[in-house]
Amino acid sequence: MKVSCIETGRNFILVVLVFDIFSSLSLAAVSQSSPQCTAWLVQSIPTDLLHLPRVSGVLSTADVFRWLAGNSSQTLDITTQYWQLRAQPENPLSGDYGYSKDDLQNFGAHEGYGVYKALENAADRNVNIRLLSHSGRNPYYTSEPAELASGRPNVKNVTLLLSEWWEKGLIHSKIWVSDNRDVYIGSANMEWRSLTQVNELGIYLVGCPIIAKQVVSYFDNLWTLASLNSPDYTKIVSDQKWQIERKVPCWSRFLDSQVRCRSPLPPFIETPHVAGYPVLSDPNMFKLPIQTPGCNYLSAFEPQSSYLSFAPPELLFGSYQADEQAWVETIKSVGKGGTVRISTMDWLDQSQYTKQTVYWSTLSSAVSEVVFGKHATVKILVAYWAHLFNNADQYLNSLLYSNVLCSSSKHNKCTGKVEIKYYIVPGFNMTGPAIKDGEKTENRYPAHSRFYHAKYAVSDVRAHIGSSNIIWDHFYSTADVSFGIYDPAIVSQLEEIFDADWNSPYAVPVEEVVEGGPLHCVGSSMSMNSVLKL
Repeated sequence: MKVSCIETGRNFILVVLVFDIFSSLSLAAVSQSSPQCTAWLVQSIPTDLLHLPRVSGVLSTADVFRWLAGNSSQTLDITTQYWQLRAQPENPLSGDYGYSKDDLQNFGAHEGYGVYKALENAADRNVNIRLLSHSGRNPYYTSEPAELASGRPNVKNVTLLLSEWWEKGLIHSKIWVSDNRDVYIGSANMEWRSLTQVNELGIYLVGCPIIAKQVVSYFDNLWTLASLNSPDYTKIVSDQKWQIERKVPCWSRFLDSQVRCRSPLPPFIETPHVAGYPVLSDPNMFKLPIQTPGCNYLSAFEPQSSYLSFAPPELLFGSYQADEQAWVETIKSVGKGGTVRISTMDWLDQSQYTKQTVYWSTLSSAVSEVVFGKHATVKILVAYWAHLFNNADQYLNSLLYSNVLCSSSKHNKCTGKVEIKYYIVPGFNMTGPAIKDGEKTENRYPAHSRFYHAKYAVSDVRAHIGSSNIIWDHFYSTADVSFGIYDPAIVSQLEEIFDADWNSPYAVPVEEVVEGGPLHCVGSSMSMNSVLKL
């Protein structure tokens, strides 16, 4: 029987009241009173999306970040690509420049101040905090974590340039771990726009020390890299799998075993006589009872299979699976005639940032395989935003061509299909500072806002939530983390979130290529203009 969050509305209202009461104080007592692991889906929705239905039982990213900081009593570990929790409307170099206090209030910038203040309070309570991030972007870079660490020996701030380890690598994971027991994994960066101006999706795990311990192990691997001299631990490999030359850590299994170094990280399962990182037949799975109060609070408290997956593969440990494998297996977990729903900011069957371009069809092949073999419907939501890759249409249309191939022969017993929509946040083409070169602009929203940034997949039995975009780089040179689970309540609620976006007026179909038709197709201009007027 399919679980519906609507059926648990009365229970959810009670839970929301509990969270509202404690959000201004602390959820520590609530968390610590129960040893049971609890999971909540977490979401950010841009302001002014008036025609998007909200899914009940889903928490806001800003609240969860404040709670994680506010509840920490001993430790707090955070990774993110960049920071800017505090708006900078008076900084001419900022994308916030020139907007008024009223504008910023309407944009929800105060939510970022609230998260930053919660972190300051945690630091002042002498919580041991570790902050790990990429170099950031102009003009903010890493000023906020540096300020949090300044004069506080209990706060450690590290900037890790993964490009020194992998070509064009970067820290892209967005994880919080509080007191080695509460965890956030998702797509939201440490900036105020990620709280109120960008679509984000994550999962909040409360009272889950077994899972938290392994997330900390991955964090520790990154922390270790930051302490090492990368030239001593990197090599150039002639990668036979991807047919390029590239820089990798010297313990990479893409290197011949005779030239590999000893890894300074915890060991990963051995796979003799194999180059690279093959699919694991039995990756590590947690078997834990996990409550889902946001959706199915009174369900039977039974153990559910869940997992963590990581990228890049050189940072794997134990028998945890690579993130690429987890994405593929989520797609292939769909039942016959079922539906897979996939959300991503970008989809390219190639690398985007390497000097030599890699062709990479792993996830597209998985989609086509379930369309043919399981007659599945695969629905894909992709961001249409100010920085859309100029060849995105071609790759999306190559996916849609699976529909043509599916019915290309009378011998094909294929009834599956691929459907793709661009998700358009109104105002995406009117972002930037309000004042530039001393003159008012036509921009209505700050820079780097108004786009779809959620990264997840959900079949009829399995949910996968993380930070990876569907591009080769995010699986082989970028630090990303995902959490997945076979929980009917989480699966059902994530389907509801996807369907709300998919069926909203902000989702525009990518036109299908037909034989003899155009190769470059975007959603119809009429549909596009309709969205921009919302």
